[in-house]
Amino acid sequence: MLKITFLGTGGALPSKERNPAGIMVNREGELLLFDCGEGSQRQMMTAKTGLVKISAIFLSHYHGDHILGLPGLLQTMGFFDREEKLEIYGPDGLFEVMEAFEKLGTHKLQYQIILKTLAPGDIVQRNGYIIKAVRADHDRPALGFILEEEMRPGRFNREKAIELGVEPGPNFAKLHRGENVTLKNGTVVYSKDVVGPMRPGRKIAYSGDTRETDVFFYESEGADLVIHEATFTSEMEQQAYEYGHSTAKGAAKMAKKYNIRKLILTHLSPRLTDEEESVLADAKSEFENVSVAEDLMEIDVELRDE
Repeated sequence: MLKITFLGTGGALPSKERNPAGIMVNREGELLLFDCGEGSQRQMMTAKTGLVKISAIFLSHYHGDHILGLPGLLQTMGFFDREEKLEIYGPDGLFEVMEAFEKLGTHKLQYQIILKTLAPGDIVQRNGYIIKAVRADHDRPALGFILEEEMRPGRFNREKAIELGVEPGPNFAKLHRGENVTLKNGTVVYSKDVVGPMRPGRKIAYSGDTRETDVFFYESEGADLVIHEATFTSEMEQQAYEYGHSTAKGAAKMAKKYNIRKLILTHLSPRLTDEEESVLADAKSEFENVSVAEDLMEIDVELRDE
């Protein structure tokens, strides 16, 4: 399972329809939070994503609309008697931000918080996957993040294994794991003869706030899903550049160039009128498999059947 819940899809300011930035990733029951705008924990409660068991939080940068939900979330975890350590990652400035939050009372937490600053190119190794920090082009130090699962075994040819004399049972699992099997008659059945080529795991990318850049999309190339900001439409391209943001059309051009399978646009400016329709039309002029995120929207990223 790799489920993504959009906790907040607005840019800069909350509105009745859109909370500030945040997404929750549930990978095989492990909860990862990317950014934590104001009201994120209430969104988690509404969506029933869980919040006490979040194992790691990744902050793209330190503008308020991406972090102001964090002090309350940390405190709530404490109220629910969390004991497990919590890892928080972000670009330079993380320690200063957390020191400021401590003055709000979060220093009284009974669980351990481990802070780790990341630079572009840094890799966080986790169980069965990595998260890579990627340079973002914003008006202050900022990161995007790539979550990429390890390669997985190829497809097991059950019929071929039986044909070679392997009986259904534990030896099937051994062969699928890459182990060779010796039959009772001394014949060796090689894993490579009944297991196809290794298959890719899933790959998703989250941009945070950024101008659309080759750097981010190069690292995202071929991703199953890219979640990218689209604060403005192409009619507001100059404003997007000045404020360190992207246009929907610009992000879509990059998605097409780098063979992204699906693009979801988020962080929509409250300045836009009919924002969903205008952003979607702007992007679809360049790339077809694109949609606009809504608060509490969920998406399951499936394994590739190849």
